[in-house]
Amino acid sequence: MKKVLTLGAVSLQISGALIAGWSSSTAAAPAQLAQNVTPKAVDQAVACDVLVVGGGISGVAASYEALKAGRTVCLTEITDWIGGQLTAQGTSALDEKPTQRSQLYFPQGYTELRQRILAQNNNKNPGSCWVSLVCFLPKEGHEILQSLLKEAEKQGKGKLYLFPNTAVKSLQIEGSQIQSVRGIQHSPAAGAPPLNTYPLSRTIEDSYREADSELFKKKIVRFTPPASGKWSVVEATETGELLALADLPYQVGVDARSYRNPSSSSETGNPYCAQALTYTFAMEATKTPQTAQPPDFYAQYEKSYSFNDERYAQSPELVFTYRRIASQKPNSGSKTVLPGDISMQNWSWGNDYAPGTSADNYLLTREQLRSTGQLEPDGWLGGYRVSTLKGAEEQAIGFFHWFHSGTSDAKQPIKKPYPNIRYLQGFDSPMGTAHGLSKYPYLRESRRLVGRYAYGYPNGFLVDEVAMSRKNFKDRYYTETLSPEAYRNLAASIAGLRTIDVIRGKLEPQQVETRGRSHIYPDSVGIGHYNLDFHPCMVESPPEKPGNQERPGERQGAGEAFPFQIPLRSMIPPKIDNLLVTGKSMAMSHISASAYRVHAIEWSMGAAAGTTAAYSLETGIMPYQLVENLPRANPKLEELQKRLNANGNPTAFPNTSILNTNWKDWK
Repeated sequence: MKKVLTLGAVSLQISGALIAGWSSSTAAAPAQLAQNVTPKAVDQAVACDVLVVGGGISGVAASYEALKAGRTVCLTEITDWIGGQLTAQGTSALDEKPTQRSQLYFPQGYTELRQRILAQNNNKNPGSCWVSLVCFLPKEGHEILQSLLKEAEKQGKGKLYLFPNTAVKSLQIEGSQIQSVRGIQHSPAAGAPPLNTYPLSRTIEDSYREADSELFKKKIVRFTPPASGKWSVVEATETGELLALADLPYQVGVDARSYRNPSSSSETGNPYCAQALTYTFAMEATKTPQTAQPPDFYAQYEKSYSFNDERYAQSPELVFTYRRIASQKPNSGSKTVLPGDISMQNWSWGNDYAPGTSADNYLLTREQLRSTGQLEPDGWLGGYRVSTLKGAEEQAIGFFHWFHSGTSDAKQPIKKPYPNIRYLQGFDSPMGTAHGLSKYPYLRESRRLVGRYAYGYPNGFLVDEVAMSRKNFKDRYYTETLSPEAYRNLAASIAGLRTIDVIRGKLEPQQVETRGRSHIYPDSVGIGHYNLDFHPCMVESPPEKPGNQERPGERQGAGEAFPFQIPLRSMIPPKIDNLLVTGKSMAMSHISASAYRVHAIEWSMGAAAGTTAAYSLETGIMPYQLVENLPRANPKLEELQKRLNANGNPTAFPNTSILNTNWKDWK
């Protein structure tokens, strides 16, 4: 017998095949004007050497390294699972490039994580997926990360204070220092259902309000430095919350086209076009066909779904096995689906939700935050457009029904039903939620810092497209799209040892050979390698509108990248000296962010931030002081880099040199 749990406007069939009564009338309006109320008294004050705000991959990696360095660390996380895209966001299939993976040339902590996942499954790929060699259940990642932090705490004789279910409400800034951070930790109110009963859109703004509610009991936590008054704060949230709260310079969406980002889809920039967000979910293969009732909003989304390619439309089992996270035959590599196999879905034109206009962008711009009162004292509500989160949730639920029962494809002439699957939901399900969706959406893009002024970057430091892309910039597209001056600057930026010749006019832009390596940063503190990979925004609102199309030109920047580096300058904000910015919020362009956003790279960013934070406290040298005199050498910067490398966190790939332009074998 099906047990139906009715909570407010949401009815969940806990043991059924799908969410049958996800009401379109559920409260999830666009961000409302924040109401200022008298702040509650502080319930707990905690002092720490390093405060890491955000428990995603970068936040965990930063905490891991700071603990190994013997520091007291406070780590906050908006959900109850640490690990971000590995766990709470459900993308538990590691995105890796083949050469880097074959050499296991990763940060030490990340290597340990992936090896433990495999060891826990008899050294086999538990999902036998074909997108990765490591596909697994999200909760496994959460549990392994917890154990890694405990071991780091013991090894370094540090101390970890972990604050799950905690939102940051405000910062106290004096001069160039963050003096304290105010957080709200929530737990179920008396008589309320457990956490993770409702989808995020139903609860997110409640998490940022200090008053107790019908769902949550709130505890106010004040984070401060220890008695010494010295600490480091690490921004590792999924949306760059501290950038907004501190009113630091940042960008959202598409950058203006320039010689540094010549493939940009906009001449002037578009702050509303961020990459698509995705609520992942899991489904299980069954021996017999299952019945499925469409959710009441299904017609709104039905015409937006596609398998993108005729081979997938003809053979949906290929989509099922693409991110299979539990297999009856682990490590087999088989694309045959067996009853009991579990697949995680993260599919473009499926559960991707890609808003791209001022009416539906999910990360509110500075102007939108100001107009809704979120930048007023105590007005912060997370900076999300809640109605868009709800649309993404519905898109995902509808995608399951389409996968199961749909007979038409938005882009292909055929779509076969695939009825031998059931939607997995409940607190013991792979996503750990009553509704079956991930606890938090997979966000491919964040608010992105604009770093301090640096030599060669008069408008503030950014990692740009030309620093890493393998594009042939002699292609006709660039000569015709850029002005002659911009194209000459582009040629100079990739000319390597002949840059001065281009600048002085001794070498014409069309004579410049395309650079055969990424830009080499003297302040590199980490590494990464991944494609410039796009899930573009849609032109019209809402994203699911029938016939809607991706923003033209967004995929122009897509393609291969060289193995690249993570410069320390990308983590150092203007104005605030004791803040480091890591993860998807570091200083980079929309195009470069499309490669820096995946699992191993997020770990490398975080490890660099945690190590730098600890080093800064040990030496009394602020992070900006390590890079302020570049390109001149700095012995203290070199000491930090040696420490990173000695701890198993490489700052360069093997044979990195200005003279080595042969990276053809790095696939």
